[in-house]
Amino acid sequence: MSQGFDPRKHVAVNPERVSHTSSTDYPGHYADEDHSWNPEKFKKRLAVRVERLSNRSIEFDLVGVDASIANAFRRILLAEVPTVCIERVYVHNNTSIIVDEVLAHRLGLVPLSVDPAFMDYPGVQPTDHDTIVFKLCTKCERRRNAPKDAKDPAQLYINHEVLSSQLEWVPQGEQAIAMRANPPAPSNPNIVLAKLRPGQEMDIEIHAVKGLGKDHAKFSPVATASYRLLPKIILKKEIPPHLAEKFQSCFTKGVIKVDPRTKKVSVDGNQARRETMSREVYRHPEFEGCVQLARVRDHFLCKFS
Repeated sequence: MSQGFDPRKHVAVNPERVSHTSSTDYPGHYADEDHSWNPEKFKKRLAVRVERLSNRSIEFDLVGVDASIANAFRRILLAEVPTVCIERVYVHNNTSIIVDEVLAHRLGLVPLSVDPAFMDYPGVQPTDHDTIVFKLCTKCERRRNAPKDAKDPAQLYINHEVLSSQLEWVPQGEQAIAMRANPPAPSNPNIVLAKLRPGQEMDIEIHAVKGLGKDHAKFSPVATASYRLLPKIILKKEIPPHLAEKFQSCFTKGVIKVDPRTKKVSVDGNQARRETMSREVYRHPEFEGCVQLARVRDHFLCKFS
């Protein structure tokens, strides 16, 4: 059997409600127990384990902290980490069907691969220390050698799409030297900004600056920042062998293991994090009293992308 339910460590997920949601590890709640905050104890309990890391996202476990601390990390990532985004758009010519204001908004949301450590926050007048300049010059033309029966715009026209890869960095001052190792560019070169047809063109100058997510959402370094508590499935008694596979089907695939010979049911601790806590098992009267669903109070599964 799995370790039993502990109201100090677990949040109970019941058929109709969630209980034991409040933490109790604070001074005065338990007699003769000292729960005053201690930095040494905090450092000993704290653990961060990276589960998955890519260029676009990270998943990690944050263990040994209160929900207030986990949420503080989430809010810091959303609002307090500086990034560089497009702030000013100077449209010299735009004959596309997208109006200037909408185009400027689309440009502002293009993520840029720029190290903010190389830049200062913008002042009254732009300088090479606080502003990165891009230009966007493109014109759509008809492709002369296009097949007569072609219908694909890529075969019929040249520059029929305006992509983020067409943003050309224009170094200012000493930027060409300081940023030579990692030239500023869009993080994703394939973002469609507009679609053009023959005769339509754009001539735009773009200024990017350093900012924070609390000033504007476009400066937020993450699109989503979320966390959830680690699921825990507590088996309270043996599952009858003839019901083992039905019990297994009540959970996310891989979470419950059934021995092919004895039909004994067990929980795969490594896969428990995949459980969606749908509470499907509570719908079946034959499993009443067999299982308790819970979440580990101080184990947060964080995902930022």
